[in-house]
Amino acid sequence: MLDTPSPPGPGWKARSLSGFIQHAGPLWAQREEQGWAYGIAVGPQHLNPAGATHGGALMTLMDHALSAVAWEACERIPCVTLQMDSHFVSPVRPGQFVEARATVIERTGSLVFMRGELRTGHSLVLTAHALMKALR
Repeated sequence: MLDTPSPPGPGWKARSLSGFIQHAGPLWAQREEQGWAYGIAVGPQHLNPAGATHGGALMTLMDHALSAVAWEACERIPCVTLQMDSHFVSPVRPGQFVEARATVIERTGSLVFMRGELRTGHSLVLTAHALMKALR
């Protein structure tokens, strides 16, 4: 197990955010052609008693990515999660780097319909669909 896991390559920058997300990280971000990717390097603080990444940690990362992408789609108006459906596909082990990407499916008024994925390298870890609401 790595004591201080890190991102898999260049371009990732550590994010220092206030609130709950600061306890779920450290959080990393990378600007991409199609938007942003977010990630966590899985350490001992992310594990469940079985030695895999806790599902709540994975859902927190996914929710953060969905919210951040919705925030940009709504001209930087804060967005909250009304519903998030997630499906776990494979476990994440200590020392792995989990990457989150989210996209807007449709925006109607103050609602944003989203989809997202978590991956470790090329392996799918979690899929999600969410309904976000812009707080106007």
